[in-house]
Amino acid sequence: MPPKRKGRLQLVQREVDEITKQVDSLVKDVQSQDGATEEAFRSCQELQMSAEKTLRTLKKLTKADELAPVGNYDQRKQEEERRLLKILERVNTLSLELSPPGPSTAAGNVSKEDSKEKDEDDEDEDDEDEVDEDSADDEADGADEDEKQAVKPPSQSDPRIYTALSDFKGEQEGDLSVQRGEVLRIIRKTGDGWWLAQDTKGNTGVVPKTYLKIGSGVDDDDYEDEDDDDDNEEESEEEEEQIGKELTDDEEKQSSPHSNWSTVRKALTEIDATDVLSAMGAIPSGFRPSSLNKLLMEEGITYRGSHYIQPKLSQSQLSFSDLFLDPDTGRVRARQVRTCVCFSLWSCKMIPTPGVGVQVLSRHIRLCAFDGTQVLSNIHTVRATYNSKTPKTWSFSPRMAGMLPALLDGDCFLRCNSASPDLGILFELGVTFIRNSTGERGDLSCGWSFLKLTDDTGNPLPNRIYKLPVNGGTPYEKDVAVEASVTRGSPAGVFQQFLQTRQQPRIIIKLKSSNSRTRTQLSLLPDTLLHCLSCIHLLALHRQLLADTLLMDRPTMQNADLICSPILSTFPMLLDQPDLMDALRSAWLDAETNMSRAQRRDLSYLKQEFVKVYMSSVYFLLHSPSLPCHRWADPPLEEQRARVIHATLDTLKHTQHTTGQSGGPEIFVDPMHQHLAFDITELTFDLLRVSR
Repeated sequence: MPPKRKGRLQLVQREVDEITKQVDSLVKDVQSQDGATEEAFRSCQELQMSAEKTLRTLKKLTKADELAPVGNYDQRKQEEERRLLKILERVNTLSLELSPPGPSTAAGNVSKEDSKEKDEDDEDEDDEDEVDEDSADDEADGADEDEKQAVKPPSQSDPRIYTALSDFKGEQEGDLSVQRGEVLRIIRKTGDGWWLAQDTKGNTGVVPKTYLKIGSGVDDDDYEDEDDDDDNEEESEEEEEQIGKELTDDEEKQSSPHSNWSTVRKALTEIDATDVLSAMGAIPSGFRPSSLNKLLMEEGITYRGSHYIQPKLSQSQLSFSDLFLDPDTGRVRARQVRTCVCFSLWSCKMIPTPGVGVQVLSRHIRLCAFDGTQVLSNIHTVRATYNSKTPKTWSFSPRMAGMLPALLDGDCFLRCNSASPDLGILFELGVTFIRNSTGERGDLSCGWSFLKLTDDTGNPLPNRIYKLPVNGGTPYEKDVAVEASVTRGSPAGVFQQFLQTRQQPRIIIKLKSSNSRTRTQLSLLPDTLLHCLSCIHLLALHRQLLADTLLMDRPTMQNADLICSPILSTFPMLLDQPDLMDALRSAWLDAETNMSRAQRRDLSYLKQEFVKVYMSSVYFLLHSPSLPCHRWADPPLEEQRARVIHATLDTLKHTQHTTGQSGGPEIFVDPMHQHLAFDITELTFDLLRVSR
């Protein structure tokens, strides 16, 4: 039997374990003074380069690279990154201890040979790899040279001497606060943009590289292109002076003490828009790139509602684990789960606003089931209502004439069958913005809150209003304030404490009960799902059609042939396009108003009418050439889609009243109504492809 192949993450874990053993062995040898110091120093350098190479490999890994599914993939990857960073800290400390008193010829030769080999083998690697290689060479220069630099005035030609372009106030433990014009010595450069630096007083910490400029003066010429090829490194001093004299007026203006835009512009290819805006002071402290939006964008359909609405296969893959029929009634069998709650988003208070230079396209909350380490449900988004008169207040579920759009509906439900004692709801406040200067779009997290759904004894939380504090950073960071100006200390008086509490960002949530009809419909839905309450009746009808098709109409339970069912193949798409879900709600509401009470109670009649309404409204819109593709937070596109949906529904409704029929095939061959060419995927339901 051939040996079982290892996944890429598992191979990296083996490499980290091996590096750890080598570092421990080297430390023991140094402590016992076994072996030559020069040989130990060379081994230390090799371990450092090996650890950095493994770290770069680990950062490039994704879940899609694995041969088989890996549980808690992101958490395991973060643990390995932390292990590697600790190893690098130990190796760097050991390297300083082992550095020879003078320039080591052997070490220098090894460094030159290694760098030459790396230039030949890794010419096509990115700038991040080159920065890491330079940092390895810099740290091998010798401890005496470092001590001399700490005592003597810094030399302008030293590539490790930088000057702060502007003030930076440390936000977290380990950050180094610096002032504009302060001279720093860079101890270590990293690919993430946070460099380990030491000031003239001996304090060490990390500083963002966008705040730094090479040289000991703010007005010095900008020589930040450290990663040029060998030809640029061999230029003479006369050529460098000539290059400095040939600066254009525009470059001199950008290099002035009052502007750090040249530094920010050069970092655009290495950091995202959020880091650039942070360096410019355009976003408040505590804002981060949106974690939940990153999951939605990078993980495909894994965290989308269209995935969680699909049936879930059992462990044997031969039946379903969450979809059953009641043999007596022919209805979907109700299933009770460990957690089923209904709640309302009321408002958000004292939320900071992005600064100048950006235009906000959407203010919203992304929410999901969360246990402190991983997302356990689909990620649902509710857009906030914004009033320019109260810019720091977000509200939800506005009162409006007609039907409230699902995207603005703050009344939601959560079904989750997780047994985690820390299960709760994660709320991530976010904004989608566009930069006025470049037109670049981005998603920011304005903070997050977590509502644990059980108390300390394990009992469900009572139905009442909860005022939750909004934390800065990401859900994996602790004690990060949203704004640096807001302090969380203890004021002297009760009145001052009350005022400060009112100034803290917070989100107001209400847990509420539901009526018997809503509870019955909720019990028909998948075991794990988070969505708005206004769509429950449509989700329940889809669930009934799914059960009829998969549990009654198939020849055998082991049959996995393609099923001709346009509604089952396309309905999940509506959970990712809220405006089409609103179109179906509107069309179904019109159909229900024309039904008698007896017809509303007849399940077979409801299913037939639901299929007719769906085919003559949303299904037609999904394949209409006049409907633009859905895109998140694009106001002109959203308005265009709204006009097309409204006009198409009115036309279809008029056609139905004229012919007296709905959902017939005549509408798809009518020359008055354009329709895209039929595709097999829009007509067939592939059980093996969509099942979870």
